Amino acid sequence: MQIDLSNKRVIVTGASRGIGRAIARAFAAEGARVAICARSETDVKAAGADLSSRGAKDVIAHVVDVTDTVGVKRFVEHIAAQWGGVDVLVNNAGQGRGGNLDTLTPEQILEHANVLQMGHFRFVQAVVPHMRKQRWGRIIEINALAGVVPTPDGIPSVVNRAACIAMSKSLGMSLAKDNILVNTLNMGWIDTGQWDRHFKEMPAGCTREEFDAMVLKVVPIGRFGKPEDVAGMALFLSSEYASFISAASIEIAGGMGGQIAYYPTLKRDFHEAVRLREEAAAEQEA
Repeated sequence: MQIDLSNKRVIVTGASRGIGRAIARAFAAEGARVAICARSETDVKAAGADLSSRGAKDVIAHVVDVTDTVGVKRFVEHIAAQWGGVDVLVNNAGQGRGGNLDTLTPEQILEHANVLQMGHFRFVQAVVPHMRKQRWGRIIEINALAGVVPTPDGIPSVVNRAACIAMSKSLGMSLAKDNILVNTLNMGWIDTGQWDRHFKEMPAGCTREEFDAMVLKVVPIGRFGKPEDVAGMALFLSSEYASFISAASIEIAGGMGGQIAYYPTLKRDFHEAVRLREEAAAEQEA
């Protein structure tokens, strides 16, 4: 099977690093025209130069704030004017956010929703008129497994990702008649550097091997995902091989489902076990 995306005009949001950058690189390698945006001018320009070096037919790299409705529309209009339309939108911008009933304010949840839910909505609303004109479009929503399987912490990510997944399914149904197919990819534990940060939160006596083994107990495939694991599915959904797939919710999670709910307890228990081990070792030395 050979996926040909050489003539596609693609937008990837939040593409200066991590999953977004891997997806943009994958489209570039296929010879697509790739437009990217992010909040940092330095980072997005560097990512744009990287895409050009990887074979992208053309590259547009701009700073865009996804909470700015006018700015989002202006960015999309610029791309459509330059390239004569838009074929693919990958809505990747937006990060997870932790917190629970005791630590959050309603305003913090709404702030996260404005970036995530409304950021995705703004881009869809901006690209759909162009896709309708050509009666062809692919929209890929990058979401998280926590929106499918609620976890006992991280309320903003749980509720806002769930809303994004529901919106994707709704759009996948309503836009299919225009040959605009919308699907959501729900990430499990994709290693983009965040697990290095989580490891640093562990007690000093914890090794990285021990930490990884604890984390991966709940991932059936037994490893972290890679950004490239997501990029491959994004390419497939943008191709003619996926012409009868819309309103689908696909987990990129190595087989992990409900197991994700056990992770907070597992992490706390592991943290406590390492602490007690270190205290016991210190007492023996004394």
